[in-house]
Amino acid sequence: MTGNEKILQYLSAVPAWYLATSVNDQPHVRPFSFAAEQDGKIWFCTATTKDVWDELVANPKFEATAWWPGHGWLILRGRAGLDDKVNDDIRYAGFAHLSGLGETYDGPNDPTLTFFSVEEPQAWICNHEEWVPVEL
Repeated sequence: MTGNEKILQYLSAVPAWYLATSVNDQPHVRPFSFAAEQDGKIWFCTATTKDVWDELVANPKFEATAWWPGHGWLILRGRAGLDDKVNDDIRYAGFAHLSGLGETYDGPNDPTLTFFSVEEPQAWICNHEEWVPVEL
């Protein structure tokens, strides 16, 4: 299993996980629940109308964490690549996922729907005794 596959396994094993940004020395944490892999990168989906997008534009550094009961938790650290380059399949999957959560968009090509990649990723699988690096 590749490092990206392990990360996606953790993120998809739970209904929601948390992504943290920080702007003006104030951390912000919010639930996320869509992740996909393309071209060796992990991609997340959001909207340009959300605070998280504005925060990533101001400071692209973020962390995400997911706790998978019985397996420990994942910590993923990186910089948001804001150049949306996902293919049509991932764009549709992200649109369908967010629509299923009750969000409303004018289809998968709605200009407010956007995807960001994880650049310069670092990841660990953790428990109470140790942090084990995920090779990426």
